[in-house]
Amino acid sequence: MEQRKLGTHGLSVSALGLGCMGMSFAYGTPDENEAIATIHRALDLGITFFDTAEVYGPYTNERLVGRALRGRRDGVVIATKFGFRVGGSGVDGTPANAKRVADESLERLGIDTIDLYYQHRRDPSVPIEETVGAMKELVEAGKVRYLGLSEVSAETLRRANAVHPIAALQSEYSLWERRVEKHVLPAVRELGVGFVPYSPLGRGFLTGTIVVDALEENDARRRHPRFSRENALQNERIVEAVREVAGELGATPAQVALVWVLSRGDDVVPIPGTKRVKYVEENAGALRVRLTADQHARLEGLAAQTAGERYAPEMMALVEQ
Repeated sequence: MEQRKLGTHGLSVSALGLGCMGMSFAYGTPDENEAIATIHRALDLGITFFDTAEVYGPYTNERLVGRALRGRRDGVVIATKFGFRVGGSGVDGTPANAKRVADESLERLGIDTIDLYYQHRRDPSVPIEETVGAMKELVEAGKVRYLGLSEVSAETLRRANAVHPIAALQSEYSLWERRVEKHVLPAVRELGVGFVPYSPLGRGFLTGTIVVDALEENDARRRHPRFSRENALQNERIVEAVREVAGELGATPAQVALVWVLSRGDDVVPIPGTKRVKYVEENAGALRVRLTADQHARLEGLAAQTAGERYAPEMMALVEQ
């Protein structure tokens, strides 16, 4: 599989990563056997970039990823995150928490070094310089290789990068969510930081397979405004446009949505999440799809039609613009 660089200090990953959150958390009932089979199939397909976090589960997703990758560590890049208060509300960006979680994540993952360590959300009560300063100490101690941030503003990114090089910024980005293009992506390119879009398939909505009324009761998307019955009805217009392009290419809507994200630059590495083998195979197939100039143009305006915010207000408050 094609390799792409995150940052300018040597981190290289597969052009497509795998978001592992849904294997343990948020999107319905987990199936660990299928999840492990999905990770193994991803490896067979050349995917070497795996994304998890302390809060996914919580804790269980890191353990799952660690078990699945045991014995297959060579060439694999494992990314994990700290910052959300587990069992409480809000975030904790203190140096003590950054270091504590790193030690615990290493143990849960069963590895000696975290390849990419993100602050999951910025803590507005702690200067970013203090948080990244502690993360830098983890690099110096050999516990972490590269540093990342998630959902921060261009200003925060610049301040953080002045303390220690930031290899990757992870933020939501897709055909229906493009606000990072205004300020964040220009800063990413200015500083030589890699960009890792999460939810490049709109939490599954852009695949055209989601029926909101059929989502399980424990599915977190039931609480996301874009998945309300009214907003979903409007957002189906976006899916129809993606489906039309997919039909022209003999591809699936998921592959069209992914290839659009992949086409945004060779510093962009999307991490579509899935917990099923058939979907990781479908997603990998996006790398063989090519959009025409006309198809690109037809997809460009879709985000303007998006109905509803991506998170409930308490979560949106933690997203820097």
